Amino acid sequence: MRIHLAEISECDGRTEHYTLPFEMTELYYQGKSYPVSAVRPISITAENTGNHVLKIYGEAGVAVNLPCDRCLEDVCTDISVTFDTEIDFKQTGEDRIRDLDESSYLSGTDLDVDRMVYLELLMNWPHKVLCREDCKGLCMNCGRNLNFGDCGCLEEPKDPRMAVISDIFSKFKEV
Repeated sequence: MRIHLAEISECDGRTEHYTLPFEMTELYYQGKSYPVSAVRPISITAENTGNHVLKIYGEAGVAVNLPCDRCLEDVCTDISVTFDTEIDFKQTGEDRIRDLDESSYLSGTDLDVDRMVYLELLMNWPHKVLCREDCKGLCMNCGRNLNFGDCGCLEEPKDPRMAVISDIFSKFKEV
């Protein structure tokens, strides 16, 4: 979805509010595609603060199916973002590059709202996703999801020097 900002940028003090749908059905993160299962409308406000400077602020949110970091089961994860940025229309493309302004969502006076929200979602991507706090993960031998029960594999110490410590822990296991 694009918003044409030309009229707003010409009128000092003008404010426009928009409620737009988020139109992406999947998000790409670190080379993988994740389906979007639910979206909240994008609420965005464009305010001309004077001298061809626009303040763009708002909020959005999506629910994405992400794999649990321990057991790889899909987890519906809510990612909410708020954004607040200023766009100076007096700057040229070279000025923006020199100032390290990475506004790839701006094309002339058109604002690509989906692109801007997508970049904000990437910056707010969760670092760790768990299906539940006490997720047991996968068996390192057979790969079975340990949340559904014990797999029966024998736990052998990885390092023979740790065998004594492993024996101590095996005494405390519930039978």
